[in-house]
Amino acid sequence: MNSTCGTAKPGMSPPPRIPQSTRLLGQMRERLRYLHYSLQTEQNYVYRVRWFIRFHKLRHRREMGKVEVEAFLMMLANERKVAIYTHRKALNALLFLYKEVLSQDLPWLGEIGRLVPKRRIPSVLTVSEVQRLLAVLDGEVGLLPRLLYGSGMRLMERLSLRVKDVDFARHTIIVREGKGGKDRVVMLPRTLAEPLHTQLKRSHAIWEAYRLAQRPGVHLPHALEAKYPRAGQTWPWHWVLPSPTLSIDPRSGIEWRHHLYEERLQRALKRALPQAGIAKPVSVHTLRHSFATHLLQSGSDIRNVEELLGHSDVSTTMIYTHVLKVAAGGTNSPLDALLQTV
Repeated sequence: MNSTCGTAKPGMSPPPRIPQSTRLLGQMRERLRYLHYSLQTEQNYVYRVRWFIRFHKLRHRREMGKVEVEAFLMMLANERKVAIYTHRKALNALLFLYKEVLSQDLPWLGEIGRLVPKRRIPSVLTVSEVQRLLAVLDGEVGLLPRLLYGSGMRLMERLSLRVKDVDFARHTIIVREGKGGKDRVVMLPRTLAEPLHTQLKRSHAIWEAYRLAQRPGVHLPHALEAKYPRAGQTWPWHWVLPSPTLSIDPRSGIEWRHHLYEERLQRALKRALPQAGIAKPVSVHTLRHSFATHLLQSGSDIRNVEELLGHSDVSTTMIYTHVLKVAAGGTNSPLDALLQTV
């Protein structure tokens, strides 16, 4: 599913809230969908709120406040020893519950401390390591990492790519509703034009068979399904990388063809690392980090890299300048100077 995150605009009165579900978690799902949060965020928030309620022995949510919220967060930090990002997700889920579902904008909501994640230097592959890694990945799974490294897209942006958003004439790809719900344009590497054409032929064969079988169309974002009921059955809206199997949509209950699942590339990468002789932590996101670092290393302007990555602020992109400092090793070690004089 396309990753989106919508919220009510500042200064506007909140829209009417007439939940159809009588259960708290059902009301939470309704509110998340109304605000166009992604399915991943919905599942994450519901999971953590359910955990919060069970942690406090199913007490009524209106009987719980700041003390209970902080006790739950304390348990996550001290007993479960969760990472800062996991801790923040749990807090965000609880704030959403009280503000958006229970309509309680209580003073203590703003008093709960938010942990600030430490800025870590990301793991980045060298050009030689990228070459070795891509050399052992081929076929459909091989196309994905090449596009991620060649364009800087996030994994879900790449997986959810539609046929209509690939422009071979201009050598560009339009990323629809990326992180923060923003659109942007990234480059389509010229060396990938032919492999991508081959992939589209495979995708078109799947689409034709799907249509002949009179199956439902692919998922459309937000209300487009109601506005253009047949658009999901058309070729332009089809996935560039469709899943080989059908699946049940957890929201609508409709069986249709989704795009490839992210675990497929993650498993392929894990198997490829030993073959490529790479002994460092590598995830799918490492390819995006490597894309940005190598662009800056070749002299690209940091503002241009910021735009390609879809960052909301250049300070986020600045982390790659620290990677360059580490990689460059521009300052000589005193040990080297010492040994040279011996």
